[in-house]
Amino acid sequence: MKLIIQIPCLNEEGTLGIALDELPRTVEGFDSVEWLIIDDGSSDRTVEVAKAHGVDHVVSHPCNQGLARAFMSGIEACLHLGADVIVNTDADNQYAATDIPVLTAPITTGKAEMVIGSRPIGTIDHFSKVKKFLQGMGSKVVRLASGSDVTDAPSGFRAISRCAAQQLVVFNRYTYTLETIIQAGQKGITLVSVPVHVNGELRPSRLVRSIPSYVRRSIVTIVRIFVVYRPFRFFASIGAVLFVAGMIPGIRFVTKYLQGDGDGHIQSLILAAILLGMGFQTMLIAFIADLLAANRRLLEDVRFKQAVAADQQQTHEDAGHGA
Repeated sequence: MKLIIQIPCLNEEGTLGIALDELPRTVEGFDSVEWLIIDDGSSDRTVEVAKAHGVDHVVSHPCNQGLARAFMSGIEACLHLGADVIVNTDADNQYAATDIPVLTAPITTGKAEMVIGSRPIGTIDHFSKVKKFLQGMGSKVVRLASGSDVTDAPSGFRAISRCAAQQLVVFNRYTYTLETIIQAGQKGITLVSVPVHVNGELRPSRLVRSIPSYVRRSIVTIVRIFVVYRPFRFFASIGAVLFVAGMIPGIRFVTKYLQGDGDGHIQSLILAAILLGMGFQTMLIAFIADLLAANRRLLEDVRFKQAVAADQQQTHEDAGHGA
């Protein structure tokens, strides 16, 4: 069994060495443990620091592509390198590396395919009240969309089995945390949370550059999650609201018309027609979006089956060489 610990990096020369010094070289249940960093277009000495601290593999982006792309580049590289389990952590040493065995244990014992490290959000002093609220709100939305009971959805400290990693496809460029959990829920990937510890803050968060920006991005991410993963429910809900809103002035006009007073309320008829038309069109969009989502799921299934077939072929080739 091979474990690869990956760290997405962007200009992390100041903290990466500290994080790497904490990483284990042996973890119970694994024959080997390797380290991999994803250099997401760094302009400092991130790669030099990584190599000086014994990193086994470096994946480099020629320019900054965002955290989500860096995460997926790491996942793809780990799979290519034969990882049976992948642990993702941060370069700012936010997460306690001593908890990595706790994170991987549910996978090695067959109890889960993806494990999320749940931080003690309420006791983290350097998290503002707004950030704590948004972290909790994001977790609630993810639980609703994924059908899981994850308590800290924005946590980047997670362990992923090879089978689960082969099924992940991230569309959001801002962050991968929420989307991968929802995909796990929709694909039937067994998902659990385990409590983990955090270290002191070494630098401000790169994702939270300002509270207004974080709020805006969080809202956009949450809305996009529902559009991509619950399209029928999202558009059908909007259509139903518009339809009901159109029924109210429509009923009012009909009532006045039957009372012989319809001429003075023609604007109610116009408003009803507009709202009912919008509601009907939105319901049509809901069905079309649901068909597109079904097509996306089929393409993802084909991609996963191809990855499994490639693994089986490699296993057969290795067995042939061994014979």
